[in-house]
Amino acid sequence: MPYSLKADILKEISEAELIGLTDDEGSGTVDEARVTAEIAKADALIDSYCGQVATVPFTVTPAVIKQHSITIAIYFLFSRRSSVPEVRKQNYNDAIAHLKDIAAGKASLPIPGEDSGDDEIQTGRSDDDRIFKMGKTSDGSSGSLDNY
Repeated sequence: MPYSLKADILKEISEAELIGLTDDEGSGTVDEARVTAEIAKADALIDSYCGQVATVPFTVTPAVIKQHSITIAIYFLFSRRSSVPEVRKQNYNDAIAHLKDIAAGKASLPIPGEDSGDDEIQTGRSDDDRIFKMGKTSDGSSGSLDNY
């Protein structure tokens, strides 16, 4: 299952732009096979980095991986033409840098559905730090929310 879809790419670039990047035959439509091929290339690149620290391909795609798939696929689509806009180059470089950090263990990779072992919110506070408590205190002092 691909990490991103044509519909995801169309949220980042216009359909006219996608047609211009894929329609080598002049049919006036998006070439679905070319979009799918560039997404597959992007996903393979992502797997080559993430495979260092996770089982790939992902069965559930983390949001950051989906975004990297979109970014890299768009870069590859533009690369089919003579020039890639600077913003697309920078986005690609940023995605690759993040993937390198993931592979090196410098960035975490949230895996949806995996149990992190921390089901409860952790805090440095204790019950004694609370200003308001349920019920009256034993000495009758204020601090109770019972009367509100």
